[in-house]
Amino acid sequence: MVKIVRTNFKNEDFKTLVRQLDAYLKITDGDEHDFYNQFNGIEVLDHVVVAYLNDEAVACGAFKKISDSTVEIKRMFTKPERRGQQFASKVLNTLEDLAKELQFKSCVLETGIRQKEAVAFYKKNGYQLIPNYGQYIGVDNSLCFEKEI
Repeated sequence: MVKIVRTNFKNEDFKTLVRQLDAYLKITDGDEHDFYNQFNGIEVLDHVVVAYLNDEAVACGAFKKISDSTVEIKRMFTKPERRGQQFASKVLNTLEDLAKELQFKSCVLETGIRQKEAVAFYKKNGYQLIPNYGQYIGVDNSLCFEKEI
């Protein structure tokens, strides 16, 4: 049975999944990992979603407010053995629904140019490529996306 839980950064399953995400990104990002990692602290994430399959935490995501109308999607991850089973879409849709409930108008996010599966996933879910924002301006290996909700 699939269960989607709204929680916050204190959730132990979320913390475990984020550790797995960080280990994956350390390999994928290579020398740039420290640059990206400085923007990925979870202590500011009050809006977190964890997906469970039969009580096993299999996917997560979160958002943080970056303006009165916009949130930034953060820490999206699905366990490798659970990919392709729609968990990420369920997490992302729940985050978007929560952002709408809180009166936000759009979601933005950054992903690495090397994260080809992530890029395809966000495009499939209606995110449009935008100019890099904030700390990602001028970073060649970053791609930024936005979706009006």
